[in-house]
Amino acid sequence: MRLPDLEAWAIFAAVVDARSFSGAAESIGLSKATVSKAVSRLEAQLGQSLFHRTSRRLALTEAGRPLAEHARRIVAEARAAEEAARDAASTPAGSVRLAAPMSFGIANVAPLVADFLTLHPGIQIDLHLSDARIDIVAEGFDVALRIGDLADSSLRARRLCGIATHIVAAPAYLAASGTPRHPSDLSQHRVLGYSNIPGPWHFRKDGEPEVTLRPTGPLIANSGDALVPALVAGLGIARLPGFIVGPMLSDGRLVAILPDWTPPPIGLHLLTPPSPLRPQRVEALIAFLSQNLRDPCAGAVLPASDLPVSADA
Repeated sequence: MRLPDLEAWAIFAAVVDARSFSGAAESIGLSKATVSKAVSRLEAQLGQSLFHRTSRRLALTEAGRPLAEHARRIVAEARAAEEAARDAASTPAGSVRLAAPMSFGIANVAPLVADFLTLHPGIQIDLHLSDARIDIVAEGFDVALRIGDLADSSLRARRLCGIATHIVAAPAYLAASGTPRHPSDLSQHRVLGYSNIPGPWHFRKDGEPEVTLRPTGPLIANSGDALVPALVAGLGIARLPGFIVGPMLSDGRLVAILPDWTPPPIGLHLLTPPSPLRPQRVEALIAFLSQNLRDPCAGAVLPASDLPVSADA
């Protein structure tokens, strides 16, 4: 049985990431000729071209695009195996790249990162806060926290807990426009949209059929914090997670409406790349986040023990 050409696969992954043969050669310390020969060797073994080559541009072929993902996994698993062997005889050390949503990350993840670094002084955290749906494999993240439903993918996912959401408005808006008594009333109101909770709104109440609707309004944003000024100014109604609106509900700037109709909680998930092989420092961070993000967070997070858990990371 012929063994796979792992060196050629690793070089192919380097070319994909560098987007050029010369860039890959520089990044891995080989000559451009060696890099080119390795890719040509792999193409010959596979019986198909991996790149479209011109004097100005290098692009993956239709066949090369899915194989690039396999190449990245091969390299990632090899690195993880090497690091696991080294870590077995040492305390966790090195860098971990962590991605999290912006508002939730500032309020809940950043304080935990500080606690984690106190416990593990040999580890460095590269924390990336963004509400964009990043590709954690392509962008080289070890761990990502994501709120909301997950699309089918090869990523490993663990549901940590459910985050409560609230339908809220300013007292001034309700005084001027009336208070909705039933979810269907929202179709007659100005609604501010939080695009990180996509899809229709669902409402449940004991003894009543579930209500589903798609309210519309004058503002939509991918950051819940960006909706708050318009909400407080009395410009509409919004559905937002408790970690954003909790303080304003407490001080009366916002009011929760439709209290008998419960929007289902949105899931907080921990995602990792497909490989089960991970360095000790990454395993330490996963364990720490999994434990500390299972607890209620100022009434904004529901315990994970009350919710089903997906395929474990």
